[in-house]
Amino acid sequence: MSDYTLTRREFVKGCCSVAVVGGVGSSLMYADDAFAAANAYDTVVHLFLRGGMDGLNLVIPVDGVDRTFYEEARPSLKIDATGTYGALPLTLSTGAATGFGLHPSATGLRDLWNDGRMAIVHACGMATTVTRSHFDAQLYIDLGTPGKYGSPSGWMTRAWQSRPTNTPAATMPALGVSGTQPAGLMGATDSLTMSNPSDFQLNAGAWAWQKIRADSPAGLRGMNETLADLWTGQTGMEINGRRADLALKTIGQQSFASLPATWPTGNFAEQLWTIAQSIRFNLGLRYATLDLGGWDTHEGQGTAGSGYHYYQNKINELSAALAAFYSELNSTGQMSRVTVIVQSEFGRRVRANANGGTDHGYGNPMLVLGGAVNGRRFYGTWPGLNPETLSPTFGDVPVTTDYRRVVSEIMIRRMANPNLSTIFPGYAGYSPLGIVQGTDLTPKIDEAATLAPVPPTASSVAGQASENSSSTPQSPIPEWQRRGSVDRMLTRRER
Repeated sequence: MSDYTLTRREFVKGCCSVAVVGGVGSSLMYADDAFAAANAYDTVVHLFLRGGMDGLNLVIPVDGVDRTFYEEARPSLKIDATGTYGALPLTLSTGAATGFGLHPSATGLRDLWNDGRMAIVHACGMATTVTRSHFDAQLYIDLGTPGKYGSPSGWMTRAWQSRPTNTPAATMPALGVSGTQPAGLMGATDSLTMSNPSDFQLNAGAWAWQKIRADSPAGLRGMNETLADLWTGQTGMEINGRRADLALKTIGQQSFASLPATWPTGNFAEQLWTIAQSIRFNLGLRYATLDLGGWDTHEGQGTAGSGYHYYQNKINELSAALAAFYSELNSTGQMSRVTVIVQSEFGRRVRANANGGTDHGYGNPMLVLGGAVNGRRFYGTWPGLNPETLSPTFGDVPVTTDYRRVVSEIMIRRMANPNLSTIFPGYAGYSPLGIVQGTDLTPKIDEAATLAPVPPTASSVAGQASENSSSTPQSPIPEWQRRGSVDRMLTRRER
């Protein structure tokens, strides 16, 4: 007889993992793994591009005075306006030019744009807080509290907890595809976090003893079944163990498949595939989050062309996987109820540095894609790249649209949740941009909100200035934003 040793990692995964599903009763045990034609609820997928994605080399000015400023600021990093490695033109549904193009590696995103399923919000970000610290900016966005620490919950947790009272129960309402629980889901005891489904199981020890299988000897009780019997009490460990056991059963019951041959390869594609399958399993998934890191390019960023170019590869990874995700869910009817938000903590400096890279900036494009998106349009106000315009924000693209304004519209129109003061405490600057389809509800906003509302801009007229990529701001940059404190914290560069 062999001794069985349970490692600390296996113990944590088995009884008190942060990836738990609790409080949903026996539905976890008998979740339907059949593909529904179209789920009767919406799902928001939040993709965080960690490291500060260079939006100016993803969404590129291709003509006019801003093209001149762009080329002057980035003589060795610029993406050509035309040619073999030139930007992919972005036109409106009328065929009119916008003055912008996508990086030549973003063919998948270009196709979504042309299909009217992707929108781009110009100069988006944290309008009330200026920081160049990755750690601060990422945490502020994850918590939904720009400029403030200390929230016990993430913004997606509060979005789910403040859902309408008539929302049907969900077996798995929130999913983080990660090795640790995402900060955006902090405080959500009914969320589930896993790096991939195949790893989300208790599989230590002899294979034959792990659990009861079809060919197991009569009367065998495996390790999984034995552990499940231990969590019948009401102590904290027993409650957490019971939740973890239910989570393991939920995932183990679903018929997760390997990555299709039609998808791109790599970890990011695998993570999106996990989310796509989880949406199709009819588990009630409302919120999902995942990261794509590696965007902190202080040196060796590259442009586009033959040979190795770092950003070219990153953008191709992003674009190809998102296109596959959209195609997969669109083919089975689910994409009409899925909205994907793509954002980074901040942009990069307009001017290239001496090391062939770009340093931390401020405003950045946000991408929104999905079946209910009013796509093939720009939203928000494009401030232009005139150095005089950029000088109040230290040479960076300013933020002209608060990212919470975009997410709030998705919460109201797609998730039927108007509780904005709960989801984004202190935010009082909401008005719809018209990015997604849906019913407008009266926002529930705390009138005593301490943060100043964001002044209205031309972006509030979605059908006019929002389609004009060269529109100028109709309101000045607020004084607090002009010379506000800027975090100059030095951070270790990712390679």
